[in-house]
Amino acid sequence: MEAGGCDIHLVSSTDSPEFGRFKWAVSHSSIIGLDAEWKPVRVHQATFPPVLLLQMACRLLNQEDSLVVFLLDLSQLPLAEIHHLLTHVFLSPNILKLGFRFKQDLLYLSSTFRSHSGGGGGFHRVEPYLDIASIYSSHLHHHKQTRKKTNSLSSICQELLGISLSKELQCSDWSLRPLTQHQITYAALDALCLIHIFHVFQQRLLKQGAIQSLTEVEYSDLNLGLKQILREPDNSSRILRTRYCEAVEMVRATMLEYPRRQLEASLKKSSWDSSIIPPMDYTLLQIVRQYGDKLILTESDGKPRTSKKKGKRKSSTGFTCKEKQVDTIDDWQGPPPWDSLLGGDGCPKFLCDVMVEGLAKHLRCVGIDAAVPYSKKPETRELIDQAIKEKRVILTRDAKLLRHEYLLRNQIYRVRNLLKNDQLLEVIESFELKICEDQLMSRCTKCNGKFIQKPLSIEEALEAAKGFQVIPNCLFDRNIEFWQCTDCNQLYWEGTQYQNAVQKFIDVCKITSTGSLG
Repeated sequence: MEAGGCDIHLVSSTDSPEFGRFKWAVSHSSIIGLDAEWKPVRVHQATFPPVLLLQMACRLLNQEDSLVVFLLDLSQLPLAEIHHLLTHVFLSPNILKLGFRFKQDLLYLSSTFRSHSGGGGGFHRVEPYLDIASIYSSHLHHHKQTRKKTNSLSSICQELLGISLSKELQCSDWSLRPLTQHQITYAALDALCLIHIFHVFQQRLLKQGAIQSLTEVEYSDLNLGLKQILREPDNSSRILRTRYCEAVEMVRATMLEYPRRQLEASLKKSSWDSSIIPPMDYTLLQIVRQYGDKLILTESDGKPRTSKKKGKRKSSTGFTCKEKQVDTIDDWQGPPPWDSLLGGDGCPKFLCDVMVEGLAKHLRCVGIDAAVPYSKKPETRELIDQAIKEKRVILTRDAKLLRHEYLLRNQIYRVRNLLKNDQLLEVIESFELKICEDQLMSRCTKCNGKFIQKPLSIEEALEAAKGFQVIPNCLFDRNIEFWQCTDCNQLYWEGTQYQNAVQKFIDVCKITSTGSLG
């Protein structure tokens, strides 16, 4: 099987040829991209969901274009037999591990191995490690962009690699066997794209001069005399750096010439030795030293989150699927509760709290279902219950509300912008909403209701407005149509105010002449 121009190997048995290839590949890899999949679970679960698939994309030594992806089927593999090998890979100083907000994946993975008899003691550390989300935000993001876009993996791939990474299968049932071809391809690409994004980062550092390749070191500096070395402080460090990287390359060359039959024999041993992995090349070593990090699980991470408040009634339960846990969960991860894969109707629905009530009216003006809380000053529990019941995503500017994200995953989004027009654009872009001219002014801005299907005549409008709403006399002589909200009975007509509003949102949303969002 192939994806993105590289081979994919599904490993479901330690006796299979694929497992032998996997052991050989990780012993010849300088970079490994990590990702994991699990079955969507109910939010109020006492234990972490078991990881069913671990994806490892490997970049082989001295071969930047040689990539291979292994999908470890943890529902089939004997966990005790692979725990030692994975531990060495996660801790090997000679392999750079890449992830995209991988902490939650590691937490669930560790729990999976601990919960199985003989599965080992879990995993508590990954080092050296680079988080692609952090690298993108700090070094690859175009800060000159006027609009803030969500830093999801799919949007980063679109920006840096020019590829569309679909996340539709993220919440598919990963416990079913056999996996479909679409699931296999999706899982492989999720890990593979991390290496491609890292390559962009590496090339940018080389171009900026932040790191050096071995060929860029000035060998003429090695012949300097003592006076010249002392006169120029940089000379001594350059000579030391040159000698060091020469030594590194010599060691790596020796390791790569290690007889294949001896290497294969060591791979067959139950106690796999990570010392057989050759050291990193000089360029990669510089990146690890300057930007490398470590991923560590603490004791507090080992328990599922529960509400700290006692005596409170629990909110209604809903379904949640894989979402990366982050330090700041402002960025939208998805999928939303209206997604058809989760049993939704495909129609976006939002719940705007009191801090963004103005945004609710703007969303209604562009035809999006945007409700407000039942009461003027709702309790957090009431807001959460309403969102779960109506399958809505809560829009808020209250950072404290994000603490309750564990109660309704993928149903809270923190709006960053202050101005209503900017907030509207942020929501449209973050949730990839489709807005066209025909949708404008199609909902009641007062109550969020829909309009009756058939317009009213002036006589019907006057009858409907009795004792309820005043219709200006200037409209009597005009041949105009009236529309009535089916919920609150508010009447609307296409006057000057209507035309101005339509033009305003055409400009704000940059709707093109074709009728779609530009």
